[in-house]
Amino acid sequence: MLYGRAAEIQQIGSLLERARRSRSGALAVIAEAGEGKSALLRHAEELVGDRWRVLRCTGIESESELPFAGLHLLLNPTLDRLDAVPAPQRDALRGALGLCPAEQADRFLVGVATLSLLAELSAEGPVLCLIDDAQWLDRPSADALLFAARRLGAEGIVMLFAGRSEFTAPGLPELRLASLDGTDAEAMLADFWPNLKLAVRRRILAEASGNPLALLELPHMDLDSPQLGPLPLPSRLETGYARYIADQSESARAAMLVVAAEETGDLGLVLRVLTEMGLTADALAEAERSGMVNITGPSVTFRHPLKRAASYHSAPFTQRIAVHAAIASALADDPDRSAWHRAAAATGPDEIVAAALEVAADRARDRTGHASAAAALERAAALTPDPAMRARRLLSAVETAMEAGRTDRALRLAEQAELLHLEPSQRGRIGGVRGLIEFEHGSLRRSHKLFMEAAEHLAQVEPERAAWTLIEAGRAAWTAGDLDGVYRARNRMAELPLGEQGALLVSSVDGPLSLHSGSRASGIAQIRQSVAFSRMIPLEMISIRLAYALQAALIGDMQDARELLSELAALLRERGMVGWLPAVGCTLATTEMILGHFREAELNSTQYGRIAADIGQPNRVVHAEGNLAIIAAVRGDERRCRELVERNLRDASGDYSAIDATHFEWALALLDLGSGRYELAFDRLQAQHNSPKRARGQWIELLSDLVEAAVRMRSPERAIEALADIEDWSSAIDSPWAQALTLRCQGLLSGEGELFASAMKLHADVERWYDYARTALHYGEWLRRERRANEARTHLRKALEIFDRLGAAPWADRARTELRAAGEGAVPEPETDLAAVLTPQEFQVVRLASGGATNKEIAAQLFLSPKTVGHHLYRAFPKLGVASRVELARLNLH
Repeated sequence: MLYGRAAEIQQIGSLLERARRSRSGALAVIAEAGEGKSALLRHAEELVGDRWRVLRCTGIESESELPFAGLHLLLNPTLDRLDAVPAPQRDALRGALGLCPAEQADRFLVGVATLSLLAELSAEGPVLCLIDDAQWLDRPSADALLFAARRLGAEGIVMLFAGRSEFTAPGLPELRLASLDGTDAEAMLADFWPNLKLAVRRRILAEASGNPLALLELPHMDLDSPQLGPLPLPSRLETGYARYIADQSESARAAMLVVAAEETGDLGLVLRVLTEMGLTADALAEAERSGMVNITGPSVTFRHPLKRAASYHSAPFTQRIAVHAAIASALADDPDRSAWHRAAAATGPDEIVAAALEVAADRARDRTGHASAAAALERAAALTPDPAMRARRLLSAVETAMEAGRTDRALRLAEQAELLHLEPSQRGRIGGVRGLIEFEHGSLRRSHKLFMEAAEHLAQVEPERAAWTLIEAGRAAWTAGDLDGVYRARNRMAELPLGEQGALLVSSVDGPLSLHSGSRASGIAQIRQSVAFSRMIPLEMISIRLAYALQAALIGDMQDARELLSELAALLRERGMVGWLPAVGCTLATTEMILGHFREAELNSTQYGRIAADIGQPNRVVHAEGNLAIIAAVRGDERRCRELVERNLRDASGDYSAIDATHFEWALALLDLGSGRYELAFDRLQAQHNSPKRARGQWIELLSDLVEAAVRMRSPERAIEALADIEDWSSAIDSPWAQALTLRCQGLLSGEGELFASAMKLHADVERWYDYARTALHYGEWLRRERRANEARTHLRKALEIFDRLGAAPWADRARTELRAAGEGAVPEPETDLAAVLTPQEFQVVRLASGGATNKEIAAQLFLSPKTVGHHLYRAFPKLGVASRVELARLNLH
């Protein structure tokens, strides 16, 4: 597949189509190295298949001085047909190709003979000649082939030449290839390298600048390593630029090296460095005349990023060091950039440079530049002569890389650090980072093992940190459904000398375990105590704060969970700690979903799921898509729901979260329930009720769906066990939301309609409007059966209004049916949901823009570029029927 070459493919296709009708043609494809010339020639060959006679030759630089070497390559397969060529031409061609003695080959006759031979071949069918790397053809071959190409007529021959800009083809039409645009470059990179992290993908796109070969080859490089200069070029591209650069004068090459090493394009700084090197502005002017660089106002840049890379890496190592040292000296007023250039000039350990880089890392972290900070710390560690200091800096690089979401790099750095002599506390911290990374990768049992091992390293020197690590071990085991692992973490924690906080820390693991031991009220009380305790923990202890928010969600205290998670999400966005965002954001999305805030849940799941995919956290991608599957089910979007479920259950590997599996099964059950497939819904929900993961307060929602499915399928007796479980949980939880669901289920099974009215009041008190509408629908149905039509219509109208607002189409359809049955004269049809016509990303952008946020502010909040924000607004305006940001403020987008 060729990317971004539709027009070029069409032009070549037209040429081939005319040749099928015996109208010959030729074309010269001109482009820089790696731009796709050869790919177009291959595509032409694929188009004609085996129906054409295809002749090929490729110019070879080492043979460019051998007369007729290229022509021999092209015509060698056809020499058995030479006798059909007129004698003078035949003799000239045979002599040129070395088939007989020839004192001097007549180039005119050789060209004519070439045309005659091709014409002879075309009598049996169309002929395609593919001449690649034409810039390296020997001159006699190029003359003969171009002579023949200019004289093609009605033979049914196509000649395609592909060469770089120095190749000229007088008299032939030219097709000049441009670099791929951003969209096509991104598509190509995603298809060939689908698993690249976001930061790596952005770096490749920037350095390749639309060059297809660079997009294919640059991912082979070590792209995570800290590096000031451009990436090394693949050998095929390096060869393509090497001769051109070598043809420049020594001073011009030196000027290009300075521009390549100085990453900002600051013309004044480049000139100062050139002066320090004993060169003048004339060297830079020569580089500009050569077509390598552009000088515009106060900036100087290469005309293509690959030319920068070629200029940098073609220079000798010693020259690169000297240039970086000169730039560092000229940057005395910018200590951070100076430190990086001093590091690039260092040839061995240097504590002064390492310390300067560490200070630069601190400043980068303060500016939310965690990825830059991690790179600086990694380079600082490499330059540190003292082993203990090196270990400390490398550990800091590991932790910072994890916070930046560069998990692969963090793991590689951790492996390097573990080879050093580390203190027990340092080994414990590295083990903790690895445990967190494995958790987000979905390797829950390995995560638990790493946390347990890390806690052992920490136990003797930092018992409190060991306890926090054991809480993480318990979370990993709980998520995997491994209760034995939770008990091991709890028992080890109880052995630690923890002082006054010891009981609270142990209780934070005892709470969830008590839910399984049958002491539900006790477990819930312990969890609530732990959640209250978590508010005294510094917000910066992100993983522990997250663990306690998850415990609040575990017992259905979604408002508390939402508050804790929102605080964390705000902190992470403010500090740019991308590595933590998916875990917090996807969990926040789950709380929004349970609360019935489906639009917020969808937006969060989409945004944080995308970030998770970008930084390589598959566990959170599954988490996000579990949320989205449930939302799709509520909306009745069967195709979307099944697509999400089937992809995730099919692709599931390892010991990914049992909670996520429940989400997908619940989504399918909701889909069946909304579509009237009550027995299927019941079977799915019953299987979840009987699973080992049943002891979860938030699953009261799931059990209430089970009760409804049983009643709808006219088998209420099959829901008695579930109702008992709901009542038991509700009594232990003692919260209005749980009491409301209990009353609704009791009403469904007992037929006592007033229970619905009581439930609705509690739903309204805690603003759970989706649950309110579900109960109002049941109440309206009950009132209609009791022949209280006026009252029924009141509640059914309210249910319909809420369902329409939430986009819960199956439930809204059921409410409409009931309203008509209750005698409603004109049942309102759903209004167009403006948000529904937008993608989740577009909706987020539009909603923020409607509140007055600038593109730059929106980009910062959503981790996009301002250009991408503008693109989303450009696409959204026509969908919403508006022409400006001012008009957005008048729309209902909330």
